Amino acid sequence: MTSGTPKESDRETGLTVNGMNRARKGYLFALGAYLCWGLFPLYWKLLRPATPVEILAHRIVWSFVLVVLIVAVARGWRRIAALIRRPGKMGLIAVAALLIAVNWGTYIYGVNTDRVVETSLGYFINPLVTVLLGVFVLGERLRAAQWAAIGVGALAVAVLTADYGHVPYLALVLAGTFGLYGLVKKRLSVPAADGLLVESAALTVPAVIFLSILVAGGDSTLGRVSAAHTALLVLSGAVTTVPLLLFAGAANRIPLSAIGLLQYLAPILQLACGVLVFGEPMPPARLAGFVLVWLALGVFTWDGIRYLRSQARSAVTTGTAVDVGEHLRLSDSRMSS
Repeated sequence: MTSGTPKESDRETGLTVNGMNRARKGYLFALGAYLCWGLFPLYWKLLRPATPVEILAHRIVWSFVLVVLIVAVARGWRRIAALIRRPGKMGLIAVAALLIAVNWGTYIYGVNTDRVVETSLGYFINPLVTVLLGVFVLGERLRAAQWAAIGVGALAVAVLTADYGHVPYLALVLAGTFGLYGLVKKRLSVPAADGLLVESAALTVPAVIFLSILVAGGDSTLGRVSAAHTALLVLSGAVTTVPLLLFAGAANRIPLSAIGLLQYLAPILQLACGVLVFGEPMPPARLAGFVLVWLALGVFTWDGIRYLRSQARSAVTTGTAVDVGEHLRLSDSRMSS
């Protein structure tokens, strides 16, 4: 015996199936995005002998071209025009553009100077940096377990500093710029494609000038190394844009708590590329530093899940909503490397 009329039952069944399909697509999109980001080292290595700055310039230019096409197909020019007419938003976009350019350039430099392991560290510690930004910029309060995770993370950086013989500045720059980028994007609250288009537009002029200087001086690798190399440079725009769009699709379909757990897939794959594919060293002291980072992330994740469960139980009792994204403090724009 079923409740409701046959039409109501059919409607409920349809909603359930649609919800399951939506969630399934969301998880597939998220996996696709993090797999792309995790395998980035393999791609950027292929672009040598181009210098990191030339690769960055091509990445900016071809990303801009592709996003223009996407916005044109989606007929989103009215949104772009409305965004441009808002000086406050444009100022934040300029800051976001600078941060992501530094992040992209640092990552490409790290990969092509055989420091993939250190770049993966940057994305492992990014959630901890994001938490610190929440404290010092947004005035948020941390729970005891979160402070413990931060303390273990700081100890990990000290151990890795002793191992490397210097502060792991590449990892800190990547984590810091990406954390700040996520903070700025949260303040902007604009669609992924729109934001990327305006950011890319702000960076495209200097990128084109730089590439023109390379061509004039005979130092450009575009069209001079091989057809495959040229194709890879051009495709850097798609390699940048596709995972972003996949992530945006995932964020609209599945809980941020699920995305928060999946985000570690990218640095795990990057670390595997560095150690297993490129043969970068992992001495005992360095491994100990990474283990401390993983311990800090484990504490952070466990505390977040426990807190959300307690909030969910409270919400059931009081009938209030739980702001999952706020409590996980996740960046809503995973523009990884």
